[in-house]
Amino acid sequence: LTPDPCNPDMKILVLEPYYGGSHKSFLQGLRRYLPMRFELLTLSARKWKWRMRLAAPYFAELMRNMEVPDRVLCSTFVDVAALRALAPPWIRQVELLTYYHENQFVYPVRVDDERDFHFALTNYTTALASDRLAFNSGYNLETFLAGAETLVKKAADMRGPAWEDFSGRIRGKSVILHPGLDFTDIDATPAGPCHPHPVIVWNHRWEHDKNPEDFFNVLYALDRQGIDFFLVMLGQSFARRPEIFAEAEQRLAHRILHWGYVKSREEYIRWLKHGNLVVSTARHEFYGIAVIEAVRAGCRPLLPDRLSYPELFPAGFLYRPGELPGQLADLLKKDSRMTPAQSSTLTGRFSWDLLAEKYRAWITGPP
Repeated sequence: LTPDPCNPDMKILVLEPYYGGSHKSFLQGLRRYLPMRFELLTLSARKWKWRMRLAAPYFAELMRNMEVPDRVLCSTFVDVAALRALAPPWIRQVELLTYYHENQFVYPVRVDDERDFHFALTNYTTALASDRLAFNSGYNLETFLAGAETLVKKAADMRGPAWEDFSGRIRGKSVILHPGLDFTDIDATPAGPCHPHPVIVWNHRWEHDKNPEDFFNVLYALDRQGIDFFLVMLGQSFARRPEIFAEAEQRLAHRILHWGYVKSREEYIRWLKHGNLVVSTARHEFYGIAVIEAVRAGCRPLLPDRLSYPELFPAGFLYRPGELPGQLADLLKKDSRMTPAQSSTLTGRFSWDLLAEKYRAWITGPP
């Protein structure tokens, strides 16, 4: 992008208590593609509950001797209402924006009784205290509003104005902005080898909310039917992971081309380029960066017709309950890999090249 003649020196103070993963990639994209001066105050991506509780007072102290910025941009791990109260007085004259990568109303927990609704309430008061909001998907925004309405109703004698007033205020200052992606390295990597059988890619986190049980049970059934396929298992795993991963590694050993997380971005892309299909069985997904990257690399998506996926891909790439085994079996029996032109058409609108101007308008526009 060429420098914005109206705002070439606009200074943006970014507060990110969880500087890792998609949060870090998002900010790297902003700094690369927007003609503004970004100053980042960050903490490492660990202990998210402590970050959400204490980031506001921590950053407020650091802001006391800083040059006054033109905007303050926060992620949802910042308690913006507390920040407004604790930061230097100049915070009241500076527009404060919050980007919602996620919301705590529907973020998965193993048992709903374990959910700490104080984090969801922090998301809610953050929305009220911010001047402008952006959500990474419509699904994120709608589940946020629905969750907030349900929670606020529990405080029957403390609701104040009608919920519709709060809901309308939040919706009125919100936009949907998908996080931009840089496809340069994927596009520059040569196509993968031609395998004798189709290759299925899994590149999601190895956690319960991605529903690996349904995924592997479908693969077990296909294996019993003698339908040929190979498997590439990517994605980050943790010390505590669903037991089915260890079981699947044994039962599908004869199908596996690769098994496990790779730290190198280059190696990750090379394995994506091996794939014909990328499959999701997720119970939870606010956006879907992993799927979009796999599609850009040439994998045809097969995704649930729910969560954020209907916003991202046409209906022909989605399946309804009970349809995954049959649709996957049909795709494995034919050449399902997409051409580079097809992949580019499906993913082009998610690139920073097209989204940067929308972000510039959101940051610089009126509250």
